[in-house]
Amino acid sequence: MTTDLQPPTTDTAPAAQETVRRPPKVIPLAIAPPEPFLYRVKNRLLGPPLATAQLPHERLGKPTALAVFASDNLSSSAYATEEILRVLVPAVGVAAFSMVVPITIALLVVLAFLILSYLQTIKAYPTAGGAYIVTRDNFGLLPAQVAGVALLTDYILTVAVSVAAGTAALGSAFSALAPYSLEISIVFVVLIAYGNLRGVRESGRIFAVPTYFFILNMIVLLGIGLGKMIFAHLSVGTSHHAGLIHAGSPGSGIFLGATLYIVLKAFASGGAAVTGVEAISNGVPAFREPAWKNARITLVIMGSTLGVMFLGLSILASKVHALPYASGTPTVISQVGRFVYGGGASGDVLFYALQAGTMLILVLAANTSFADFPRLASFHAEDSFMPRQLTKRGHRLVFSNGIIFLAATSILVLLVTDAKVDRLIPLYAIGVFTSFTLSQAGMAKHHLTHREPNWRHGLVINGVGAVLSLVVDIIIAITKFTHGAWVIIVIVPLLVLALVRLNRQYEAEAEELKEDAPRAAQAPILRRHVVLLLIDQLDAAAARAIQYARTLMPDELRAVHFDLDPIKTEDLSRAWRKLGLTRLPLDIVECPDRRIPKAAAELVAGALADGETEVSVLIPRRQYTHIWHRLLHDRTADAISQVLSVLPHSNVTIVPYHLGTHPKPGGHSERASTARRHAHGNGSRAKAAEVTHAPLAVDRMPIVDVQYRQRARVAGRVHTMRVHPHGGVGSLECTLTDETGGLLVVFLGRNEIAGVTIGARMLVEGTVGEEHGRLAMLNPLYELLSD
Repeated sequence: MTTDLQPPTTDTAPAAQETVRRPPKVIPLAIAPPEPFLYRVKNRLLGPPLATAQLPHERLGKPTALAVFASDNLSSSAYATEEILRVLVPAVGVAAFSMVVPITIALLVVLAFLILSYLQTIKAYPTAGGAYIVTRDNFGLLPAQVAGVALLTDYILTVAVSVAAGTAALGSAFSALAPYSLEISIVFVVLIAYGNLRGVRESGRIFAVPTYFFILNMIVLLGIGLGKMIFAHLSVGTSHHAGLIHAGSPGSGIFLGATLYIVLKAFASGGAAVTGVEAISNGVPAFREPAWKNARITLVIMGSTLGVMFLGLSILASKVHALPYASGTPTVISQVGRFVYGGGASGDVLFYALQAGTMLILVLAANTSFADFPRLASFHAEDSFMPRQLTKRGHRLVFSNGIIFLAATSILVLLVTDAKVDRLIPLYAIGVFTSFTLSQAGMAKHHLTHREPNWRHGLVINGVGAVLSLVVDIIIAITKFTHGAWVIIVIVPLLVLALVRLNRQYEAEAEELKEDAPRAAQAPILRRHVVLLLIDQLDAAAARAIQYARTLMPDELRAVHFDLDPIKTEDLSRAWRKLGLTRLPLDIVECPDRRIPKAAAELVAGALADGETEVSVLIPRRQYTHIWHRLLHDRTADAISQVLSVLPHSNVTIVPYHLGTHPKPGGHSERASTARRHAHGNGSRAKAAEVTHAPLAVDRMPIVDVQYRQRARVAGRVHTMRVHPHGGVGSLECTLTDETGGLLVVFLGRNEIAGVTIGARMLVEGTVGEEHGRLAMLNPLYELLSD
C-alpha cells in the first residue's frame, strides 16, 4: 500500500508528554498557501470558481435554454433547402422547385413525430431523457453504447460542420479570408469552447443574442417575402449565371423525371434539418425547475420555429428559383434574401443583416454540441464506459474535461477534412438518426412495460417515430454510403468495442478493490509495528522525513542507508552521530550489486518473517517545480515503492519535499506565518482562489468571540463531518465555520440528523465546552437555515 503524505512541520513532543494543560481554542480558519500561477491564470480567464451549492442557480430559463440547445436545430433551416436542391436540380432541372416543398413537408412530418416522441421521453424521464438513458433502461447497457456513441460522433461532426459552414459564409462575404478557412474554423472552435468553460449560464448569455438575431432576420425575410408573393410581385432568378450547378431536364411522371433513388437521396440530404431535436431531452437537468415542464415547452417552441423557417424558406426558394452554385456561394438563403429585399439602402441593410445572422447561427450551432456532448459523455463515464474524468465538474460547474475533449476531436476532424463542408456533410446525420431510432424504440418498450395512463397514445407516437427514424437512417446509409457515410458505419462499432473493453477493465478493478474490503478493514492488527526510514544523505528532505517518522511512535523505529559509496556512507555516519536523537539509530546495509529496490525488498521481507509485524517504509522524495528539473534526477523512490507495496503487510509512504519553496525545517509556526504573509500581502491572489458564500443574516455572535464555559449563539456552514463506524460511539460531530473561525458541534447518541450535511447552514445555541482540545458545543439547540 502506497500513500503520499505531507508531514507536519512541528517538532514538539507528543501531547501525552505535556505537563501544562492548555485552554481549549476556537478552530482557526485555514490559511491556504498562494495559488499556483496556472490556477491564477484560469481564474482570470474563466472567472472565480463556483461553489457546488450554486449549481441550481446555474440553470437556464426557457429563453436562454432555447438559444443554448436549439442553435443546431434552428441553423438547419439555413442550408436544408439548399441541400435538397443540390440533389434535385442536376436530375430534373427547374422541376426541382416543384418538388422541394413536398419533400420539405415530408421532413416536417418526421420532425413533428420526433417532437411528439421526445415530449413523451421528457415526461417519462424528467431528470434526463436522452437516447442513452432511455436505451440503457429499456434495452440494456450494450445497445445504449451504440446509441450514445452514434450521438457523440454526430456531436463532434456537428461542431466541425457548423464552424466550417460559418467560415465558408464568412469567406464568401470577404474573399480575402477564404484561404484561411481552416485556421478561422479552429479559432471559432476554441472561442466556443472558451465560452462554455465559463459556465452554462454565462455561455447562454453570450450565445443568446446571435440566435435571436437570426430568428428575427428569418421572421423579417419570411414576412416580407410571403407578403410580396401574395400581394405584390416577387422577382425570379435565371439559370444562366456562371458557376451554377449543372441543371438537368424535367420529365414526366409523379417525380417529374427523377428516380425514386434521387427523391430519397434529396430527402436524406434535407434530413439534416431535423438533427438537434434530441438536445433538449439530453439537457433537461440544465433547465430551471420545474425542469421537465420547461424543457417540454422549449422543445415545442424550437420545433415550431424550425418548421416555420424551413417551410417558409423552401416556399420562397421555389418561387424565386434560387439555384445552388457549385462553389457553395452565394448560398440559396442569400439569393432568396437578395430577391426579397431588392436593391436600395434598406434592402442592402436587411440583406447584410441576414448574411451576418446566418453566419453567426451556423457557427454557434456548434454550441448545442458543447452543451450536450459533455453531459452525455458523463453518463457513459458514470456507467464506467468512458474515462472517469468526464464525470467531474470543473471550475465553473460544467463538465470541463468533456468540453476540452470535444474541442480537441473537432479540431482533429477539421484538420483531416481541411474544413471543407462537402467532405463533412456525407458523414453527418446518420449517427443522430441511429440514436433517434433506439431512443424511440426504447420509449415504445417503456410504454408496453409500465402501461402508465394513456400508454397506448404514447406507444403509437413513439412507435411511429421509431419506424420513421429507422427509415430515414436506412435511406441516409444507402444514399450516402459511397460519399463517406461508410466511415461512420464502420467507426461506431469499433468505438463501442473500445468502450466495452474499457468497461471490463473498470469492472475488474472495482471487483478487486471491493472484495472482502469490510472484513479486511476489521481484521485484527498485527502485534508489532516497525517503521523503516530510508536515508540517502542527511539533507532537508531527509530531515522532513525524520521529523514525520518521530511522530509515529511505533514499536521499532530505525533509519536505513544502503551502502553504495563508502565515502558517502562514512560522511552520513559522521553526521548522524552528531544528531541528538536517542531513539532513531541508523542501520548501514550492504548493497553489493547496487540494486536498491532488491535490497529494500530483502530488508522488509526479513522484518516480516515472524508473521506478526506490520512494516511501514518512509521514503523521502524531492518534488521538482519544472519538468526539465525532473529529467535531471532518477525516480528511485518510485521503483522502491513499486517493489515493496506488493509485499503483504508492507506499506510505503512517500514523504515529499518540494524544492524551490525554500521552507525552513524549523516548524509549523514559520510556515504558518509565511502563509499569513502571502494571504495578507497578496490579497488579490487569495481572493481570486476563494469560493465565497453569502453571509448569514441572523442574530448571532462571531465564532472567534465564544468563551469556554459560556453560553453562546453562533451560526455558520457545516464545513466538515465525522462519520463513526457502526461499532463506534454513536455521535455526530461537525465543524461549524463562519468568517472568523470554526467551532466543533457534537450531538451525542445520534449518528445522523436530517438536513445536517456538508455545506448546510446552521444556527446553534448552547454552553461552550471542550472536545479533543478544541472549543465545542455538546448537544446544542439548533436550527437549519435556508440559503
